[in-house]
Amino acid sequence: MTTELLLPWPARALGALLDVPVPDLAEEGLPPLWHWLYLLDHPAQADLGQDGHPVRNTVPLPPPGRRRMWAGGRVRQSGPLRCGETATRETTVLSTEDKQGRSGPLTFVVVGHQIWQRGEVVVEEEHDIVYREPGPAPDFAQTAEVPATGDEWVVDVTPTLLFRFSALTYNAHRIHYDRDYARDVEGYPGLLTHGPLQALAMAEAGRAQGLQGDFEYRLVAPLFDHQGMVVTPTAVRDRYGRVHGSPPVNPPVLSRR
Repeated sequence: MTTELLLPWPARALGALLDVPVPDLAEEGLPPLWHWLYLLDHPAQADLGQDGHPVRNTVPLPPPGRRRMWAGGRVRQSGPLRCGETATRETTVLSTEDKQGRSGPLTFVVVGHQIWQRGEVVVEEEHDIVYREPGPAPDFAQTAEVPATGDEWVVDVTPTLLFRFSALTYNAHRIHYDRDYARDVEGYPGLLTHGPLQALAMAEAGRAQGLQGDFEYRLVAPLFDHQGMVVTPTAVRDRYGRVHGSPPVNPPVLSRR
């Protein structure tokens, strides 16, 4: 369990990083997914593994020797999460499942978070995390292009952007800022764009359209810095025939899992 006073500076820093408007943080509260800048774990340096992720005294505890990938999640927010007030986060492991993938054994872990403020649960979410065996990365040479519509939000993914986002979220995973490690050890063709950064871009595209409500995202492929990032709003229908906005990230299908 983690409790802290939510200060405005992380949200203002993210607004400057993505060049997006920052609302009244005391009244309107944090925009969707911006709570990822708060209530962070601060592991000891001695608890970090070779890849920069914690290997002990953390939830979830990674399987020994496995490499971590952020695969998706679901978020439900029942009210504003306000800066200037304290909040508490509780974290639990909801499920763990071992499967056999094309690249070898995989462990799927669903982690649940609840964030409390003013005595009520304000945010409920689940993170889907996949752990894979060490070994050569799959072939990611082929990419999918999204046709231009004129409505895209183009994000210039640079090492500076990735480094600043890592610092803002206290994320020491080396695949996001250490090109030599990402290439020579994990076999990737470039620095990886953070899964949470992609999801935040999706949420921001939705916020610009005035969309509200629950948020679900799925990261079907790695996205590398040299590919850039394009968020394209599109209309989709739910099972009741209602039209909603959906902002996928380009390239949307690179998965080899």
